[in-house]
Amino acid sequence: MDVLTTLTADKPVVIFSKSTCCMSHTVKALICSFGASPTIIEVDKMPSGQQVERALIQLGCKPSVPAVFIGQQFIGGADEVIKLNVQNKLAQLLLGAKAIFIWSR
Repeated sequence: MDVLTTLTADKPVVIFSKSTCCMSHTVKALICSFGASPTIIEVDKMPSGQQVERALIQLGCKPSVPAVFIGQQFIGGADEVIKLNVQNKLAQLLLGAKAIFIWSR
């Protein structure tokens, strides 16, 4: 899990993704629609991608991507992020992590 801590440190939003995953694309688009600029880590394009993917699975990500961290806290995958958005809680998390600075409905 140290690899995840290192990759998410000091970043407001980190999305672990695979370049061919449609749900990863959806989550990235959703978070960007708030005006956030997340750090995107494409695990299928990095040399240590399998190690990162194993760490995500150990954390409870099934499937391993997308996996979203906001304010260095693991939020979950696509289902959890979409649920937070439907509940109008995603913007508040992004504000709290200083990923965005203003939001009004």
